[in-house]
Amino acid sequence: MQRSGFLLTICLCLAVAGHGQTSSGNRDSNQNQPPPRSDRDQEAGESSSRDTRIDLSPPKNDAKDHPNSNVAASDAGEESSADVQEFHPYDPHRALKDIEVGDFYFKKRNYRAALDRYREALFYKPNDALANFRMAQSLEKLTQSDEAVEHYQEYLKILPNGPQAEEARKGLERLKARSASGDQAKQ
Repeated sequence: MQRSGFLLTICLCLAVAGHGQTSSGNRDSNQNQPPPRSDRDQEAGESSSRDTRIDLSPPKNDAKDHPNSNVAASDAGEESSADVQEFHPYDPHRALKDIEVGDFYFKKRNYRAALDRYREALFYKPNDALANFRMAQSLEKLTQSDEAVEHYQEYLKILPNGPQAEEARKGLERLKARSASGDQAKQ
């Protein structure tokens, strides 16, 4: 028993000593090495990408070949330029997270907060069927029937046979029946 314990102790000491030499040896050799370089760039006489300029000017005779290409820019007025003026972010992951948070608020019956999150989801992913459907449900709870109808219809336009299609159709029928009874009460 003592013999096996002694052998085990010696093996552990050797392993620790060997590990310390290997890791410290790697650190010293990596610190003094130069960063990797591509030999191909030097052979071809190429410079870095920052020094390379790309010509972005329009081709010759572009105005003749495409006479109506400046019409849209002139319609926008003097403020517009050749660059894109509007950038619309597209982030489906953020939209999905907004729907998830909106569902949390909806379950807590905080329909205004849920509505805001569904609107934000549609900002980041404009044609999201689920966001349209949930937004319609929130609007229906807030008695904003006209907007709810629009979003139910938008859901059915995107996914006519989707998982909530039947529920969207029932929601449209409910809202139309409500508006019809409201119109009769006014008369």
